[in-house]
Amino acid sequence: MSDEVPVTEARTGAQAETATDRSERDRSERDRGERDKGGRDRSVQDRDGHPANRPWTALWMTALALPPLALLAAASWFGRWVRPGADDWCFLPRVRDDGVTGLVGQFYFDDNGRVANALLVGAYAKFQVAGHQWFPLVSGVLVLAVLWAVAVLALRRAGLRTPRGLPLLLAAMTTVLFLFATPNTYKTFYWPAASVSHTLPPVLACAALIPLLLARTRRGRALAIAVAVLMAAFLATLSEETAIVVVMVLLAALLLSGRVVPAAERRFVRLWCAGGIAGTAAGALVLITSPGSMNRRERFGAGTTSLLAPDSLTASLRAFAEITVTVVTTWQYVGAVAVGVLLGLLCRRAAGTTPRPPAHGPLLIAAGLVALLVSGYLCTVIAYPVFGDRVSAASANRVWNDYLLLYVILLVGAGTLLGLAVRRYTRRTAPAKAVCVALCVLVCAGPAVALTDLDTAMRARAGKWDAQDRRLHEGAAAGERVLPYERLVISQMLEPFSQGGRRYWPGGCVADLYRLDRVTDGTRNR
Repeated sequence: MSDEVPVTEARTGAQAETATDRSERDRSERDRGERDKGGRDRSVQDRDGHPANRPWTALWMTALALPPLALLAAASWFGRWVRPGADDWCFLPRVRDDGVTGLVGQFYFDDNGRVANALLVGAYAKFQVAGHQWFPLVSGVLVLAVLWAVAVLALRRAGLRTPRGLPLLLAAMTTVLFLFATPNTYKTFYWPAASVSHTLPPVLACAALIPLLLARTRRGRALAIAVAVLMAAFLATLSEETAIVVVMVLLAALLLSGRVVPAAERRFVRLWCAGGIAGTAAGALVLITSPGSMNRRERFGAGTTSLLAPDSLTASLRAFAEITVTVVTTWQYVGAVAVGVLLGLLCRRAAGTTPRPPAHGPLLIAAGLVALLVSGYLCTVIAYPVFGDRVSAASANRVWNDYLLLYVILLVGAGTLLGLAVRRYTRRTAPAKAVCVALCVLVCAGPAVALTDLDTAMRARAGKWDAQDRRLHEGAAAGERVLPYERLVISQMLEPFSQGGRRYWPGGCVADLYRLDRVTDGTRNR
């Protein structure tokens, strides 16, 4: 994929020039008439001497993308040490014995009603332990590819050119911050069950933007709307939290469409947003009415009355405030602002003119912030009955990921507006570029150290897990019906005999995997 972003945008039919187009054209003409102190035309200067046109700019942009890409590659390589744990113990024997359809039936009728979630879980559990080991590589490539495609197409749609390598840098930095700047990277990236439920859903929501950004013809627009409906319905049966975020973002887009979307595109954008909301409602109806969802609500006391109880709402607000403080004080997210500033400093229009800060830019950021806060709080409300006060703890950070990607994207957008403002009012942008480059490299250092430590822990657990796996298989083959199991905890993952040995779950699933009647607490026996 080439990340050089052209500016030509195909027009279908003889469309009349909109007021927005005329305003943009007049603004560009005024820019061409501006002169610098030496009397040289700035538009000519941008075409001939703009830093973004120089080959070395593309070179150092690509080089700057290497640290986050190397971090993602190393993290994917460390995935070979991943071994099942927690819910994985229950998924593996079910898929082995009954196939993916058996897991779908279990989710729909017994567990939670998330049929799309069961499909994705079954896709990796079908390969047993190997599926867990390959999952980090596959999911990491998917996240990077989707964000890279969206960055390229969004810049093209906005009529902006950037140096080669900058869209890749945007995608790589966003990916690294989303996956590795969290308090518990294992549950965000390495634990497939959590990734399927909370990490991949917001990325799949971004993937639905690709047909929207590509749509030029009537058929392309119809396809984009159809994809929005189907993807929204899929997400609603994959992750309730991501569905909430999607609806809030689409509602904000609908409300702002009259002010920020050109008249020629307004009807299409509104239909696309309405289709996404309708698809989410249809998927939510399937989920809510499923026997599995009813069982889950009854099991955790998460009925409508309890969710809306004043005590629950207050506790959820307090927990969301704690989550917000944790996220805002995670300094690595400044890398998203830095890469956005680089975009604002280096992008240009077709004629080489410097783009002005968009008139509605602050409004878009403010609307996104409101959508983020409202959806984040609602996600905390529906997660609180399951996690309780632990919902704001690092052990439950996976439930933050549903709205964390939106946070990172908003930071990139805010950085872009800042970069455009600096470029407009300051002639010397080299110091700002140097600071941003340093930050982009520096923010990769913390996750790199954490990943190295996590690799050591995963490697040690994998050795013990494999030895125990052989022992349990050999014991079962020899006719043993009860065998000891030693807890192998990593990153606060649940294991049998937690709470001082009082909690058996998921010991029954471990026994099912090895075809035993029961496992006993091997740590206590030892």
